[in-house]
Amino acid sequence: MDNGSVAGAGAIERTIFRFIWKYSKRDQLILLAVTATLFPLLYLTLELPKRIINDAIGATSSIVNVWGYSLEQTTFLVILCFAFLAAVLAHGLMKMRINTMKGVLSERMLRRFRYQLISRALRFPQPYFERVSQGELVSMVTAESEPMGGLMGDAISQPVLQAGQMLTILSFLFLQSVWFGLAAIALIPLQAWLIPRLQRQINLLNKKRIQEVRVLAAQIGENAAGASTLRANGGWRYRRAMISDQLGRLFGIRFEIYQKKFFMKFINNFISQLTPFMFYLIGGLLVLQGSVSLGALVAALAAYKDLSSPWKELLTYYNQTQDMSLRWEVVIERFAPDGMLDEKLFEGEPTERPRLNGDIVLDHVSVRDMDGNQVLDDLDLTFPSGKTIGIAAPSEEDRRALAETLTREILPSSGKVGIGGVNLSDLHQGVVAARIGHATSRPVMFQGTVGDNVMMPMRFKPLSDQANDPDFHETLRAGNSSDPFRTEWLDPSLAGFENPYLLRNWWLQLIDGMGSGATLFQRGSEQVFDAAEHPELAAKLVELRPLVQVAVRREGLEQQALVFDRATYNPALPVVENLLFATPRVPVTQKLLSEQTIFLGQLRELGLDETLISLTRDVIEMLRQIFGLDGTDHPLFRKLGLEASTYEAAVELVEKTRKDGAVGLDDEQLASMLAVPFVISAEQIGPAFSEELKSRILELRHSHSAELMERLYDVFVPLDPSEFAPGLTVMENALFGKVSQIGGARSDEARKVIVDVLAENGARSLVVELIYDVPVALGGQNLPAALAEPLAFTRATIKKPDILILENALASYDMDTQIAVYKNLRELLPETTVIYLNDQFEEPDVFDMFVEIRQGRVVSDQGPADVEGDGAASADLARKLRALEQTPLFSGLDRRQLRLLAFGARWFEAKAGEVVFLKDDQPTDGAYMILEGEAGLYLPQDSDPDQLITRVGGGTLVGELGLIRKEPRALSMVAETDLVCLRIGEEEFLAVVENDAATAFKLLQVVAGYVAS
Repeated sequence: MDNGSVAGAGAIERTIFRFIWKYSKRDQLILLAVTATLFPLLYLTLELPKRIINDAIGATSSIVNVWGYSLEQTTFLVILCFAFLAAVLAHGLMKMRINTMKGVLSERMLRRFRYQLISRALRFPQPYFERVSQGELVSMVTAESEPMGGLMGDAISQPVLQAGQMLTILSFLFLQSVWFGLAAIALIPLQAWLIPRLQRQINLLNKKRIQEVRVLAAQIGENAAGASTLRANGGWRYRRAMISDQLGRLFGIRFEIYQKKFFMKFINNFISQLTPFMFYLIGGLLVLQGSVSLGALVAALAAYKDLSSPWKELLTYYNQTQDMSLRWEVVIERFAPDGMLDEKLFEGEPTERPRLNGDIVLDHVSVRDMDGNQVLDDLDLTFPSGKTIGIAAPSEEDRRALAETLTREILPSSGKVGIGGVNLSDLHQGVVAARIGHATSRPVMFQGTVGDNVMMPMRFKPLSDQANDPDFHETLRAGNSSDPFRTEWLDPSLAGFENPYLLRNWWLQLIDGMGSGATLFQRGSEQVFDAAEHPELAAKLVELRPLVQVAVRREGLEQQALVFDRATYNPALPVVENLLFATPRVPVTQKLLSEQTIFLGQLRELGLDETLISLTRDVIEMLRQIFGLDGTDHPLFRKLGLEASTYEAAVELVEKTRKDGAVGLDDEQLASMLAVPFVISAEQIGPAFSEELKSRILELRHSHSAELMERLYDVFVPLDPSEFAPGLTVMENALFGKVSQIGGARSDEARKVIVDVLAENGARSLVVELIYDVPVALGGQNLPAALAEPLAFTRATIKKPDILILENALASYDMDTQIAVYKNLRELLPETTVIYLNDQFEEPDVFDMFVEIRQGRVVSDQGPADVEGDGAASADLARKLRALEQTPLFSGLDRRQLRLLAFGARWFEAKAGEVVFLKDDQPTDGAYMILEGEAGLYLPQDSDPDQLITRVGGGTLVGELGLIRKEPRALSMVAETDLVCLRIGEEEFLAVVENDAATAFKLLQVVAGYVAS
């Protein structure tokens, strides 16, 4: 290990000062040089007041000789005063400049540090994220590193500045009088010794206070959770006394803190005032004796007043360095886990990009988790190149570990993975990312668009070094990424294509090959798009409108597919769109409406404002009854398209409109009320939207819509059967109408008819392309599984990988669909080695090679191998694990749960004829998992021999019902042959059943079998 850095791949500096010096040495020295210019100016601000008093004001004659020049006393005074003003101004400007330089340097260094931490996190082994929460890492990178930035800028300049100011002031004092200098420094050693000690005591008390506050918080939480129990059992008085006692301890600690804190302040202030006392006493005597001038005494007192500030700053700097050094160690420790990917394999670009199209060889590969427990055990497998391999592993932990080993997310604890003779551990991450694809049923999606996520493999590096960012130079100075962000990144050549158009066609082929085209087509038909970006689709939709409307009428769906007609009111359109017979270019909001003052004035003139206000009141009352004031986050409310703030504002204005109507509302308030019916349609409002109101809106449409539209062309677009409507979805544009939201199954039929017409007439690929621009929320929260799964699949295959690993990636598909996808994928990627990882396969014969893995080992006909443990205890635990994992009931158990079960289990052996337990015995000895031999379950008879109910053999769990029901044994168990069992204790067994849903389900199936038989 380097003496100045923490061990790990791409080690980071051990101390914060090594980090500061390594990356900002030049800037720190420049800052130091600029800081040094401050001291002469500071001296001038101390010296000039003395000169003003002694040489100008206190001059003995009206003519003053200065450096051989004769000046009038008033002139000399003015010159000295302006010189003092200039010195103060220059001193202030220099301090401002120094502080600005320190601030910039602090932010630059903090930016570098955060970037390094984030970059290191990208190289963490995947299992490490299971031990460290994301919140903890985020807090360290943001909140905990923030105070370090201040120290990074102050590291050298701050102590030099404050110490220099102290020395400058002390030099000035000594030059006036040695006694002044001695008086100023006499008590500094006492302060330096006493104050930190008192502060340490206060810090310890604060630490103790925090611990006691946590105890109080726990007690408050217990009281809140158990309030009903306290009331029912009369325990509230005792608990209140307990709380009082805890509050008393807190009071005592705080009282002690206050005593020490204010005693420390008293001592500090007293010492600080003791020095001026000495100045007044000794200095006054010296002035009276004529040894020192009055100006020198006044200047000395002013200088001493300025001396306390740098001294306090030095003490604060000392405390800050101690705190930040400790914080640095804590953060760095978290960001230096074992098993990090070597920085050389992650940064830059690989020197070569070998194809990974050889056989995949797992050479005695073993993998351990972060706790050191075995996950994969001595896997010795060879997967032939270009073949389809199926791997069945009931344990999700096994599947994940194998997939992460093959993608180098984790490194084997022993053995190696080779691909075509190349060691996977030695490859650059760029090669691994380009040649190996991995998709799961639980993909991680990033905020942006679907296209950003799908095309991630195609954006490995920028295509140009030229950045369109004027601040990119500062990015480089801060040691951040040397790749410009604002430039073109998409590189179709990584998948062997010449342009983005061919790459998108390849993506559509993959979508179809996976059988997800119909799902994405349906989703795409619900998208709103910009005709300028997709002119071909916009023209196609207008062209197909007659065909779509004919198909809808042929199926008798006119009541569900509501075609726009200028002569009729469309109940699926909001009020304003019906009134104008137009669709909005942008979403209609309260703010947008309030800006349309002329339009609002026209509504007032037409008298429509009162009618719409009345309608709004009815709608708000209905919504308030359903959602209340705090139900605006409900999915049904969000579906209305009404902003929560608009709804809340309208609720507040409802009562006002009851008294004054629309007259009492200004334009902004009127907009708040009108935003409700202008967003919600008559269908959504229901019976409150009368036929009379519809008729009146139609009348106004025919008489005034053209006049109203004159001022709204930048907001609304008139509906025209021959023109594309920008505010409508693909489906609505194809229909030139709206599909009713209250039509139920018939509305679904109408949607299907519309998309079928689009598909039959060549619009399918154009519509599916819109998915590319669908926004993705943080973490992909807005994407349903039916959409996320195919996107993860295409992200892994878009780059035409040499190896494709599909971990439960087709879990939601039935077997016939899965087999069809296998075949389609083989046609699309004929040379790719495809590895399917699943818990089981109904038809393993469809694969070129099939492997079954249980509890980290390849299943074979051979018996369990001997286990080498660290000792007898480890070997015994391993034997129990091997025994339990062979049983159907526990084979799919999470390894941690299985380990706990094995730890609590005990070996049990019985000779033939020996009784294991008798009927009516209490089940306290636990359940018996038979590993070898056979046992009989008997029902005792009063006079006749016991009745044999059934015989049970290896892999059978006996006695579990007694544990679950907590009732005596229902039958007797007798060994028919020599028995070897594992006896599982009641507590261990029930803990597994309660914490593992899969095991509980299997147990339920076993119990159902008992009932059936």
